[in-house]
Amino acid sequence: MKYIIVFVVLFFTSSCTPKKKPVTARKEDKREFPVLDSTRYNVAFLIMDGVYNTEFTAPFDIFQHTQYRDNIRTMNTFTVANTLKPIKSFEGVRILPDFDYTKDSIPRIDILVVPSAEHHLDTDLKDTIMLNFVKKTSKDALFVTSHCDGAFVLAKTGILDNVASTTFPSDIPKYKSMFPHLDVKDSVLFVHDGKFITSAGGAKSFEAALYLCEYLYGKEIAESLAGGLVIDWNLDEVPRFISH
Repeated sequence: MKYIIVFVVLFFTSSCTPKKKPVTARKEDKREFPVLDSTRYNVAFLIMDGVYNTEFTAPFDIFQHTQYRDNIRTMNTFTVANTLKPIKSFEGVRILPDFDYTKDSIPRIDILVVPSAEHHLDTDLKDTIMLNFVKKTSKDALFVTSHCDGAFVLAKTGILDNVASTTFPSDIPKYKSMFPHLDVKDSVLFVHDGKFITSAGGAKSFEAALYLCEYLYGKEIAESLAGGLVIDWNLDEVPRFISH
């Protein structure tokens, strides 16, 4: 009799226990590419671990806001890196790259932006894959711009050999020491020579980006972009060196 009771208890216990759903592997999220309007300038931002927020976001904000202006050739903005994994900025912000330049087919790049990063004065200058990407891109780009120590990357590739340039004010002595053959301008916020625009960086990255917009679109558009971001903008008051 006791065996019958045990059997009944086990039967009902097993019957009342909720069955676990089979575990299935979660599908990978489908990769989303930025929507690029073919009638616009393509502006690529080269980012890597240790990128400084301001040198990245300042020109990104200015260029992205061109999309809200009429009767101009506006800008597509996107990021490129040597990975699709999140990039961690120096300040700790995580940024998801749009394209991996080591693997992806990269869209046409009209304007290349090289923000400063933590190791632009040392280990990044040994990254031959990155340097070759910059050098190759610069050949067909309409403009190549750098902010703060991004100029060290451009200089290392050799593309600044025949033009004037500048960098972060306190790093100019090191810049001159590492690249003694360059024409380095001091006491200016940005330099425009040929297709190259190099800036002192920091909050002044806004000025260099606004200058390029004024160069492309005229004073009225540049002032409109500046006003939209509550920036006082008057090119005549900006210390600069321009040589076309």
